[in-house]
Amino acid sequence: MKRLVIALLVLLGLLVAADYGAAAAAESAVSRQMRQQLGLADDPSVRINGFPFLTQAISGDYSSVDVTAERVSFGQLREVEVRAQLRDVQAPLSELLASGPRTLRVGNAEGTIRISANDLARLITGVDKLRIENIDDLALEQAFQDGGAASLTSINPDSAARLVGTTRVLGQEVEVAVIAVLELSGQQIQVVPRDIRIGRPGSDDPQALPPPVQTALRALFTLRIDPGTLPLEVTPTRLRARDGTLEISGFTSGLVLGAGSAGGA
Repeated sequence: MKRLVIALLVLLGLLVAADYGAAAAAESAVSRQMRQQLGLADDPSVRINGFPFLTQAISGDYSSVDVTAERVSFGQLREVEVRAQLRDVQAPLSELLASGPRTLRVGNAEGTIRISANDLARLITGVDKLRIENIDDLALEQAFQDGGAASLTSINPDSAARLVGTTRVLGQEVEVAVIAVLELSGQQIQVVPRDIRIGRPGSDDPQALPPPVQTALRALFTLRIDPGTLPLEVTPTRLRARDGTLEISGFTSGLVLGAGSAGGA
């Protein structure tokens, strides 16, 4: 009996090892395909979700596949993080592992790009140590109580951010905090300042600026960014501040990637 249990455990271990090995080979194949599809310099990270993998491989149907690439160039940007979650993917294992052309059919996909604070800082002349922070209703109310416009309380915090950076104002290097509204115009990002102060957010004595200085800083922090087409021809639907970045995301469906697509190789 003991020998039988040991044999079963060994067999189970071999099956798990085979499952992970097959998954790794398939992920590598998908990674090479996505590198070509997205025009990347390096292979992206790919994870085929779900266990066991082999049951999905036999049917050729995969519930979800995650793709991540970092430090990608898009339009004016140089350090973009690209993420895509592919759902209801159809790809026979024999084709995935073959050396020739391969085709992935995707039921639907969510694509996301994240723009780092460093990338954003390159577009704002004279601003250093830029940070992108989330903002909430309480912070907007506080900015109003500290002398800001009443319209601050009507801003949707899900489509706003606080940009904090150092720059020279009236001959001195100071930290400037800007509450800005984030807008999508087609594929383009618009950053529209609504409140500008000297001093750290939440400080006891935030300093309002003279109107001429307000005007100059407002122009400095007003941005229109064209990151180019989102991955996998995703239509952007949401722009928000998240984890110290500006994140654009959207959805698409009915994708054919690879040899069977219009632009596939």
